Amino acid sequence: MKINQKNIKYLLWILIAIAVTLRVANLASREFWYDEILSLLLSTGQKINYQSPGDAPVILANYSKLLQLPVENSLTNVLQTVEKLLKGLVAEPHPPLFFLGQHFWLRLWGNSELAMRSIIALFSLGSMGCAYGLGRLLLGNQGGLIFAIFLGLNPYHLFHSLNVRMYSSLVFWTILSSWSLLELINLNNTQKTSNEINSNKSLTQSKILWILLLIISVIAGFMTFYYFAYFVLTLGIIVLYLDRQRWWQYAIYLASSIIITTPWLWWGTRQQLRNADLGRFATSNNFLEAILKHLQDLIQVLGIHLIIGDWVSVSPPSIITIMGIGAIACLSFCSWSLWKHEQYRLLMIGLLLGIFPLLLMLTIDLITGKFTVGFGWGRSVIFILSGCLLLLVIWLEKVAKKSKNIIVIAIIGLYLTLNLVDFSLRNRSMFHDLANIINQQKSASTLIVLNSQAWGHVLRLAYYLPDQIPLSLLAQNSEILANNLEKTLINQPQKYQRLLWLDSQRPVWGKPSTEEQKKQIQEILNKHFELERSQFLFGTWELDNFDLKVYQSNK
Repeated sequence: MKINQKNIKYLLWILIAIAVTLRVANLASREFWYDEILSLLLSTGQKINYQSPGDAPVILANYSKLLQLPVENSLTNVLQTVEKLLKGLVAEPHPPLFFLGQHFWLRLWGNSELAMRSIIALFSLGSMGCAYGLGRLLLGNQGGLIFAIFLGLNPYHLFHSLNVRMYSSLVFWTILSSWSLLELINLNNTQKTSNEINSNKSLTQSKILWILLLIISVIAGFMTFYYFAYFVLTLGIIVLYLDRQRWWQYAIYLASSIIITTPWLWWGTRQQLRNADLGRFATSNNFLEAILKHLQDLIQVLGIHLIIGDWVSVSPPSIITIMGIGAIACLSFCSWSLWKHEQYRLLMIGLLLGIFPLLLMLTIDLITGKFTVGFGWGRSVIFILSGCLLLLVIWLEKVAKKSKNIIVIAIIGLYLTLNLVDFSLRNRSMFHDLANIINQQKSASTLIVLNSQAWGHVLRLAYYLPDQIPLSLLAQNSEILANNLEKTLINQPQKYQRLLWLDSQRPVWGKPSTEEQKKQIQEILNKHFELERSQFLFGTWELDNFDLKVYQSNK
């Protein structure tokens, strides 16, 4: 299939515009999910003021105050808020840069979904720009455009481009550091062969710029996500492969980047290690079982990154594995084909930026007995995404010239379909649905009964439910909820005109309610209330799913 190159150029720019539009149009189209509301709490500097609900009802509006900046009347108050922010972060497993950026963005634009996500989207647009620059350096203008489009429309990257977490900015720092290093290597090699004084002066100025960008991006990447250290090692391997004679220069740049982070490493990271919950990276004593789990993680991560994206939350493990096998087969074929066509330099760059850090992290997992590669549906290794996509683009530009246009259109069509169906069909407004039910009786004193104390559940209720309505919350784990509910209703039998029972399918910090526990709560409620309606609230995964029952007082 032969397509006019001029038309292809226009089409590529149209697709760039579509990728931008998808981000802008969906900044506020979905509710904050579990981890996003935690990011907001951390960014306000009020995490240290958060207390889990007790065995008696609490005023829900007290939690909504924690999702806003505290009242500040002086510069001293502002500095105290920043201090509290840093103290709140030492109990988290992540460095401070992302949350500091969100904090100052919050000061400028407020805590709305659109405001909080806008800086994330800007980072993702910056990633697309850097992808274009990196692709153009290696493959020319069209290769840069295709790389930027693949990254911009990739479902996994698009999801994180609208997710108030650090992963979108991590992709940006990953691509910028890669681009800076390769530009610097290219300039060093050019300067070596150039004898013109004016040319050398210009090259020196360019080198200073790229050196600064390299140092800044490595500092920012490491201060955004600790696992970025794996990618820093990857940059070192690229230096040894492409410019080993000047390895000491690059070593100074990379080492200085890490040294600059020492104050945080000394104060913050030490405390984070003491507070670290390493149990989240579950281990296995069975050797064969562990090996199979590591292999499954490797396969599924590539399937999630390159194909499935946020659909992983509702996809059966077998489908994720099949997609992963397909992704591995595709990357293996591209690598073999590039090797066959003697594209050794580009092949190694693609493999080092995409596959090497994944294998490096997997090796550390095997040695330590942890499972970090597959944690969080692959987000802990999101820095491999751009390298894997780049390897595919290298193959398209250097090998698949005759069928390139058809393959590009097919990949873009797949990505667009997954994204459009995701945004148009998947529900992400369950707490708005709950707010609409509550607003039907604005004057009724209401008790919300929830079988979860997880802050992601509690804080989303506080964020989305109306402050002007008297709302109380009784949030306890399933095994003790019924007893505390009975005590509450006996002590204050006529306080609540309405009761909403929210039964979470995944309480996070506890176990789901058993049928016996549900029956026990039902019997207690029948003594004081009449069932008005039942409804299933659902989102994109189990954390968003609730059985809702609305009761009216029978007194």
